Amino acid sequence: MNLFPLLDAQAPAQMAGGGSGWSMIVMMLVIVVVFYFFMIRPQQKKQKALQKAREAMKKGDKVITAGGIHGTIKDTKENDFIIEIADNVRIRVDKSSVYLTISDAESDTERK
Repeated sequence: MNLFPLLDAQAPAQMAGGGSGWSMIVMMLVIVVVFYFFMIRPQQKKQKALQKAREAMKKGDKVITAGGIHGTIKDTKENDFIIEIADNVRIRVDKSSVYLTISDAESDTERK
């Protein structure tokens, strides 16, 4: 079985005989497996790590929101944080829009 029928000189004769059907199925499966291991799986790992980091955030942590607002967590609720961005100025932000703590951002900058 040739996995690359386009590179084979006998490919037109094999395609006429119907032997190429299995090789095309195998190629499609190989492509799906490659996409899974090189694109989908790493993204899932990154999302799980981000979710764990959000769950670990607690009162007093300095964070950066998706909009670039820097602040300190004053209270945590089930789906959102209360963040103090200045003296007596507090905003409620959804947990999914808080990405980094200040210490994480500094360590990312040092690595580069």
